[in-house]
Amino acid sequence: MSTAHTVRPSSPRPLLVRSIPALWTFAFGLWGLSRQDSVWRDEAATWQVARRSTAETVHMLGNVDVVHGLYYLLMHGLFDLFGPGTAVLRLPSVVAMAVAASCVAALGHRLAGPWAGLGGGMALGLLPAVQFYLQEGRPYALVAAGAGISTLLLVTLLEGRGRAVHWVAYGGTVALGGLLNWLSLMILPAHLATLLWTRADRATGKRWTAAALAAVACVLPLVLFSRSQSAQVSWIPPLTWHMLIGPAILLAIGGAGALLDRPRADGSRADGSRADGSRADGARPDQPRPDRPLLDRPRAGRLSAAAVGLPLLAVPQIGLVGLSLIQPLFLDRYVLFSLLGLALLIGVAIGAAVEAVARRRPRAAPWVLPVVMAVAVAALLPQALAKRSPASRVDDVLTAAGDVRRMKKPGDAVLFIPAARRDTRLVSPDAFAGLRDIALARGPEESGTLKGTEARPDRIRAAMLAQRRILLVTDAPGVARPPATERERAKTSVLRTYFRPVADEQARGRRVTVYERRTGTSRPSRD
Repeated sequence: MSTAHTVRPSSPRPLLVRSIPALWTFAFGLWGLSRQDSVWRDEAATWQVARRSTAETVHMLGNVDVVHGLYYLLMHGLFDLFGPGTAVLRLPSVVAMAVAASCVAALGHRLAGPWAGLGGGMALGLLPAVQFYLQEGRPYALVAAGAGISTLLLVTLLEGRGRAVHWVAYGGTVALGGLLNWLSLMILPAHLATLLWTRADRATGKRWTAAALAAVACVLPLVLFSRSQSAQVSWIPPLTWHMLIGPAILLAIGGAGALLDRPRADGSRADGSRADGSRADGARPDQPRPDRPLLDRPRAGRLSAAAVGLPLLAVPQIGLVGLSLIQPLFLDRYVLFSLLGLALLIGVAIGAAVEAVARRRPRAAPWVLPVVMAVAVAALLPQALAKRSPASRVDDVLTAAGDVRRMKKPGDAVLFIPAARRDTRLVSPDAFAGLRDIALARGPEESGTLKGTEARPDRIRAAMLAQRRILLVTDAPGVARPPATERERAKTSVLRTYFRPVADEQARGRRVTVYERRTGTSRPSRD
């Protein structure tokens, strides 16, 4: 009797399969969480809006950033409970990505075996893009968690183990993800591809359509209203061919993992499970309880890790490329959730490696995953360290605030070029105590904006000429752009003509310069 399928490596318990990736990812998130006490401009938006009242936030959302409204309100609640800080700012993302890793592990376990689940869940936390947004005070990790939960619910339903409440939870989770970032609705065509791949029956298709339409209906008002704020993404560059290299590599890796998910001639997959869910080694599969009312029983043998993971990876990536041909939107963070599909397929490859080693050296098979993870951690360590440094982001508002605190004197004024650099003061108002913001006409809270509204160029010019010393907060030369508005040109012209720099600090993408009035220059007439 052949022992090819009877001698198998010991498998980790289901609880460990789900919990180890979550703890692994959570630990990676806690490592260097403060990024040396730095906060960059995107996170500064979260920070300063979270400190506003609910009424002020709602007022702002009518003018700007409505796509992040739900996330801002969530962070407002957390800041109220625990106070502002880098840990409170980033911990929701850490927890969310740990949940996503657990979902990947559960999916891999169900569809390709425990080693594939454990490997896929742990692989997610190592992906460079995931490590970047794992510690980001923005909503993208939360969207990834929602994608993991909704995909796990879909698989439960396709396995015939779901009830009506699962369909409600599925639609609600997709809607919640869409309210956090409506581009996450691209998970619906990915799930549709899975339904077509698995040849789900008509009843399942109808229920999925109803849940999907309900989710879209919940998010559609946000989509339509956000179109009036499309100027916010006008800075995104048009799609170019070199931007497609990254997605092409991801799809190639995912495709290789999908090929390893094919059943063998005896009907078993690389992890030893047969296409109908039974085990090639005679172990009994988990079966639905006979007394549980099933909404549907999809055809056996169709559901697989490839059928779930490949669409989850490919469809959002390709969809974003298609949207970017209409309007430039190509940013990897918008489809970060698609990397759950990549991690699932990497898990399939790890499971296949464990199986291959088990055929020849059963005792060595359990060591495959630890060795793979050790090699991956060592190879990615330089990137992991880089992403936990302030240099991994464009700038740092906290360092600039510290420079202002040290360089200011009583009676000084402050300017910001561009006006968006006012986020330094909004995140650290104490550092700017005693300084007059001479260009500001209406504050951010009053105007319902992120940066406030500034006075006319002539008024700014007059206010500057009435000062003896001005602190300028701007971008460091490496990331600074030429003055783009009439206000910015007026500020720059007056400083160059009537003031001279006497102190200058540049650090982490921001620059603080102290200007003093030149001797011998008088205030020009209004003519």
